[in-house]
Amino acid sequence: MTGPCVVVCGSLNMDVIVQSDRRPVAGETVLGGKVSFLPGGKGLNQAVSAARLGASTAMLGAVGGDAFGRTLLGVLAENRVDRSGVKKVPHTSSGVALIQIAQGDNAITGVSGANMKFLPSMVRRSPRRGEVWVAQFETPLATTRAAFLKARAAGATTVLNLAPMVRHSAALLELADIAVLNEIELSQAISRRITAKSPTSAIAKACRGLSKRTVIATLGARGCVIVSKDGVAALPAFKAKVVDTTGAGDCFVGALAARMAAGLGLLEAARYANAAASCAVERLGAAPSMPTPREVAARLSRA
Repeated sequence: MTGPCVVVCGSLNMDVIVQSDRRPVAGETVLGGKVSFLPGGKGLNQAVSAARLGASTAMLGAVGGDAFGRTLLGVLAENRVDRSGVKKVPHTSSGVALIQIAQGDNAITGVSGANMKFLPSMVRRSPRRGEVWVAQFETPLATTRAAFLKARAAGATTVLNLAPMVRHSAALLELADIAVLNEIELSQAISRRITAKSPTSAIAKACRGLSKRTVIATLGARGCVIVSKDGVAALPAFKAKVVDTTGAGDCFVGALAARMAAGLGLLEAARYANAAASCAVERLGAAPSMPTPREVAARLSRA
């Protein structure tokens, strides 16, 4: 692969999306919904986001030997993502996410399947200086650690999306040059309530309590707060007509990685990622909603 390179180690899922006027409460059945089957998984979403925005992108992960797995591999190929590092695990189902959408917001139940069969021995790609390696928490932590150890040793930049939040070691977090998480995950990580409406000072304090390295808290319609060695920066979100927020955080991470691989500074890359995410929420689905450079440029020009 040539050009700015992003390597995503992570999950690949088939998203089963159910749209309804409201989500049912326990024991209730709500009729009149609409179902869609769309590619997703935080890893695949982030890889597609980076690739569509111009980065040479490779995906490392695992799918099952089923129809969903074949479809997911096809999606990577269609988006020009190098899929040679995605292993097919026989006699195992691919990952599936049930996504319930109501009033523009979502709730997700995930079934890991082959994603949890992605072992450290499957990370065979050799990192290179200048690459950006990305991971999340939908695959085994040991595999993420193995990948980041190799990446850091080679001089690549590591970006860890702490989503969905799981118990992890401080040593793993120290391997991340940049940690990205939303306000819910930040609250879970520090065991203290943080919301998208919390003061910037409170969010910055929480980020500093999480890691001494760079931390980016994504806050939905508010934008994001970046805490780094250079201080604290609050970047506002771009206006959007929200249809589906699924994958917005993944779009942000993929766009951030793509722009950093292209040589942009942290703040400029994060502003671009904010614009990309605002485009993604205006369409249904995760991977299919990832924007093109032209769409992001148009959003930036209207700011």
